[in-house]
Amino acid sequence: MNAPRIAVLVPCFNEAATIATVVRDFLAALPQATVYVYDNNSTDGTAAVARAAGATVRREPMQGKGSVVRRMFADVEADAYVLVDGDSTYDAASVTALVERLLSERLDMVVAVREAITTDSFRSGHAWGNRVLSHAVSSLFGSRVSDMLSGYRVMSRRFVKSLPALATGFEIETELTVHALMLRMPVAEQRTPYRARPADSSSKLRTYRDGWRILVMILRLLKDERPLAFFTAIFVVLSCLSLGLAYPIVVEYLVTGLVPRFPTAILATGVMLLAFLSLSAGFILDNVTRGRRELKRLGYLAIPGPSSDD
Repeated sequence: MNAPRIAVLVPCFNEAATIATVVRDFLAALPQATVYVYDNNSTDGTAAVARAAGATVRREPMQGKGSVVRRMFADVEADAYVLVDGDSTYDAASVTALVERLLSERLDMVVAVREAITTDSFRSGHAWGNRVLSHAVSSLFGSRVSDMLSGYRVMSRRFVKSLPALATGFEIETELTVHALMLRMPVAEQRTPYRARPADSSSKLRTYRDGWRILVMILRLLKDERPLAFFTAIFVVLSCLSLGLAYPIVVEYLVTGLVPRFPTAILATGVMLLAFLSLSAGFILDNVTRGRRELKRLGYLAIPGPSSDD
C-alpha cells in the first residue's frame, strides 16, 4: 500500500520572522510531507528564509490570501492537504492527530478550533468577532461552527479539487466552511493550542476592513447558495415598507372615501410589486441553485475520498 501524500500549504506575505519556525516544525511533525510556501509579493526575504528551512517555495503575484489559496489548490497534488498560516501561532505538533482523524474517519475537512494558551493569543475584538461571524454562518447555513475563521485545517483531495475558491482575501475561510456545509460533507472540529504572534511579527488582518469583507462574503454566499431565504428576507422588508406607506391612505379612504395622496399610494403599490418580484426571483433562483448543487455534488463524488490505507 502506498502511503498517502500529504502537502502542507503555507500562504505567506512578509513572514520572514516566523516562516522558518513554521517550516521546521511541520517537517518535524510530518517527515513524509512536502511543505509548500507560496510567497505573495513579500518584501522581507520570506521566500529565501523558507527555502533555506526546507520548504518548496513558489510565488503567487495576485495579492490576497484567497488568491494564494486558489493557486495552491490548483497547483498541488496530494491526498491530504494541511492549510496553515505562516505566523507561527498554530501548533504544529497537533497536525499528526488532525491528519490521522481525516484519514481514519474518512472525513473531508478537520478544522483546528483555536484554544488560547495565553491571554494575548487573540487580538482585541477578534475572538468576539469570530464568535459572531461563526454564529451567523451556523444560523444561515444550518450547522454548528465553532471557529469559522481558523486558518489551520486539514482537507481531503476531493474537498480541495471541488472548491471553486472565488474569495480573494481573508474571507477564504468563510468560503471553505460554507462549501463543506452546503455539500453536506463529513467534517469535524478538533481543539488545538493557539499562541500569540511573536513580537517581531505583525498581523496582516485588518479588523474592520476584513471583518466587513467577511460579512459581505457571507451575504454573497447566502444569495448564491440559499437564494430563496435571501430574497424572501427582501420580500418581507419591502412588504412591511409598502404596508406602512399604505396604512394611513387606506384608513383615510375608509373614513372619507377619498385618496388625497396619490404619489404615496403609487409608491406603496410599486414597492409591493418589487416585493413580489423579489419573491419570484427567489423561487426561480432556488431551482437553479439546486441544479448547480447537484452538479457540484457529482463533481465532488467523482474524486476518490480519503483513506488511511490508500
